[in-house]
Amino acid sequence: MPPNVSEDYLITERNRELPKLVAPQADDWKFQLSYSTVVFFGYFYLAALYGLYLCFTSAHWATIIFAAVLLEVGQIGVLAGAHRLWSHKSYEAKLPLQILLIIFQSVSSQWTAFNWVKEHRIHHEFSDTDADPYNSTRGLFFSHVGWMLVNKHPELKKRRACIDMSDMRRNPVVSFQYKYGFAFIATFAYIIPTLIPMYLWGETLMNAYFVNILRTIICQNCTSLVNSFAHAYGNKPYDKNLTASENMLAHFGTLGEGFHNYHHVFPWDYRSSELGSSFNLPAAFIEFFAKIGWAYNLKTAEYSAVAKRAKRCGDGTFKEVDLKNEECKSE
Repeated sequence: MPPNVSEDYLITERNRELPKLVAPQADDWKFQLSYSTVVFFGYFYLAALYGLYLCFTSAHWATIIFAAVLLEVGQIGVLAGAHRLWSHKSYEAKLPLQILLIIFQSVSSQWTAFNWVKEHRIHHEFSDTDADPYNSTRGLFFSHVGWMLVNKHPELKKRRACIDMSDMRRNPVVSFQYKYGFAFIATFAYIIPTLIPMYLWGETLMNAYFVNILRTIICQNCTSLVNSFAHAYGNKPYDKNLTASENMLAHFGTLGEGFHNYHHVFPWDYRSSELGSSFNLPAAFIEFFAKIGWAYNLKTAEYSAVAKRAKRCGDGTFKEVDLKNEECKSE
């Protein structure tokens, strides 16, 4: 880890006093369904299926393209904003970029940034244990979507209270969205995306609404690939002892978040990948705004440290030629 880069903000003194959890770990806890959540998601998934049907039968082509654009806008908000900026502080952003990212994150309809950051920080701190919201030890379905359908594990509730979120509470942009979360997300994720197709190219309300619902469900499932498939399948070039893996399905689904073994070893790297902005839309987005001065202090891992960690802890799939290529690029 380079100088002055730390993730100690994740841990409070109270947390250090609790018994250590060693992954992979899952006790014999019996699931208790949250019936209101099951009904909520049941409606949205059925609505998404109807939206998919409308895409093939009556939706205007512009509506489908618009939904695809909003899909990427929402993912940028989650991955470049809630994840790389606010969860891991892998770079800093000026106020205009933070406002843009909080709007983009709202478009994704994945809670408020505050909620997203809290769940993600506890995931990193207690990965693959009962304190991990999407504990992959409990299986692919649980880590993908099942964790949202059940009441939370008591260990998660206990450890969640120990995650330091004081930096997020001090952030006026994140705090504003959190305070007006329902109205903010409803406006940017549902109302505006439904009205634009209706008023700009005469789409019907049914088509505009249900195709947009499809877009939010696809966005949620693409993000969830990182919690599920990237903790179940793939290589582990940097640390073979982690479940987090390099998974190309997750990488293509999110356009940049599939190098998950790297990310869990170097979570403060803004690229979330050894390969920089190569097919990594969030990294390219951050680099663009760095060029115009809205993003700064971009943190990266030194390649020599990456190679050293891979040789010491990896599963042997790290290729030495990668190091040589990186050195050539830096000359």
